[in-house]
Amino acid sequence: MVRWQHPTRGLVPPMEFIPIAEELGRIEQIGEWVLRTACAQAAAWQRSGLPALRMAINVSARQFHNPALESVVAQVLAEHGIAAEQLELEITESLSMKNPEESIRILASFKALGISIAIDDFGTGYSNLAYLCQFPVRRIKLDRAFVCALGSQSSSHVIVEAIVAMAHKLDLLVVAEGVETAEQRDQLLRYGCDELQGYWFSRPVDADTFGALLQKQTWIGTC
Repeated sequence: MVRWQHPTRGLVPPMEFIPIAEELGRIEQIGEWVLRTACAQAAAWQRSGLPALRMAINVSARQFHNPALESVVAQVLAEHGIAAEQLELEITESLSMKNPEESIRILASFKALGISIAIDDFGTGYSNLAYLCQFPVRRIKLDRAFVCALGSQSSSHVIVEAIVAMAHKLDLLVVAEGVETAEQRDQLLRYGCDELQGYWFSRPVDADTFGALLQKQTWIGTC
C-alpha cells in the first residue's frame, strides 16, 4: 500500500489521502504510477543481482472496472521485463462482490496473463461462498480486525481458524494482515496462516532501505 512522503507532514498513510484522490478523480493516475514505479524498482533490483520478488499492488474500484487496465498492466510488465508471475493484484472483498459475474470475467483475464489475484480485507464483506469458489484467486488476506481481536475476543480465534481451514480446502493461501505482536504471530502460525505481514516484522520502508535488507537476505513482512 502506497504512502505519501509529504514535505511538511511526513509520511501520510493511505487511509488519509486515497479517499481524497478518489473524490478528485485522480485515483487511476495514482494507481498506474504505483504500478509503473513498483515494476521499475523490481527490475532495478533484479539487474543488481537480487532475487525476483512477488509484488502485490492494490487495485481501486475505478481501475478494476477500466477496460484498459489489462493492456496497461501487460504493457508495463513488458517495458520492464517483469514476469507476469511476479505480479499480484489485490482487490477488496467488497469490490469483488459488487458484481460477482463481472469480477469473475475480469479476474480470469488477468489469470490468463499469468498474474495472480488476492482478495484483500477478507472477512469484512458479505462474500457469497459459491462465487468465492469461482473467483480465480491465489490468496485471501485476512482483515487486520480479526488479528487485532485475537487477544480479546474468543470468537475471533474460531473465525480465523475456520477461514484458514476453508481457504486451504479451496487450495488458497492465507495472508494475515496487521500482525503487531509475537503472540499474534504465534497464534496465526498455529492456525496455519501461510504468510504474515505487519509492524511486528517491519514498518513501511523506502526502496533503498528495502534493497539493503534484501542484500542482507533479511526478509520482512512475511513468515
